[in-house]
Amino acid sequence: MSNRQIFILVIIFAIGLIGYGSVFTVTERELAVKFRLGEIVRSDYKPGIYGQLPFINNIIKFDKRILMLDARPSEYLTIEKKRLVVDFFAKWRINDVEKFYRTMSQGDMNIARLRIFNIINDGLKSQFSQFQLTELVSGQRRDEKAKDAKEQEDLRDTVMSTVTRQANAQVEKYGVSIIDIRIKRIDLTTKISQSVFRRMISERQQFAADIRARGKEASERLKADADRQRTIILANAYKDAQNMRGEGDAGAAEIYAKAYNKDREFYAFYRSLGAYRTSFAGNDDILVIEPNSDFFDYFKQNNPKR
Repeated sequence: MSNRQIFILVIIFAIGLIGYGSVFTVTERELAVKFRLGEIVRSDYKPGIYGQLPFINNIIKFDKRILMLDARPSEYLTIEKKRLVVDFFAKWRINDVEKFYRTMSQGDMNIARLRIFNIINDGLKSQFSQFQLTELVSGQRRDEKAKDAKEQEDLRDTVMSTVTRQANAQVEKYGVSIIDIRIKRIDLTTKISQSVFRRMISERQQFAADIRARGKEASERLKADADRQRTIILANAYKDAQNMRGEGDAGAAEIYAKAYNKDREFYAFYRSLGAYRTSFAGNDDILVIEPNSDFFDYFKQNNPKR
């Protein structure tokens, strides 16, 4: 390749590079600032294609969409000096890109987020210090004039709208606006949480002890009533048994008397046989008695008298 051809290629490349650097686009999602040798010359671009002088002008673009600020959880004091850990987020956007660039250290997004966070954080501290812990956690402020729950004020909405309004008044000088601020979570600090948990445990234990005491009292009352009924039932049963036993003994005695009066000699003989059977029931039984005892009366008689 000759020197002339190389020179032509260099010229073509330089023209292309200059042409490429002379055109830029701005989309509907972007805000653009045009500089001439480091000085802002234009910042009101609409979406479209624009030209510039390469090496003299340069373009810096910023996001035109709604941006999210997800803040780190921070501690706030309530009106009774109780600490709460609050996690919130904010939505914001750039309204005046030129002002934003000048006030935020040449449009540094980290600095912008930090300044916005500090403004919102100070506003939340001011608002939280005006309310009680129970009001902030529940999200409702009790109004003595309100007749029912529907008339109660939504405390969180009030706090957020107040902080948003105050923050917008302060960030206007930076060329940005706060769209919305929302609380994600409100927690007690570790120390207060432990104290609340201990109190809850104590209350539950007290409640459980009271239930156990009432249950034990009812159990003792049921046992006493059952024991009383058992004693009454056993006494009545013993009484009925004794009456029946007495009636049976009386009936048996009457039967014995009638049988004895019908044939006294046979009855005596029968009773003796029963005594013999009982006395000589076993093979090893030994009976020590005088031979002339009445027990052997029927052994001595060959023909017992009738």
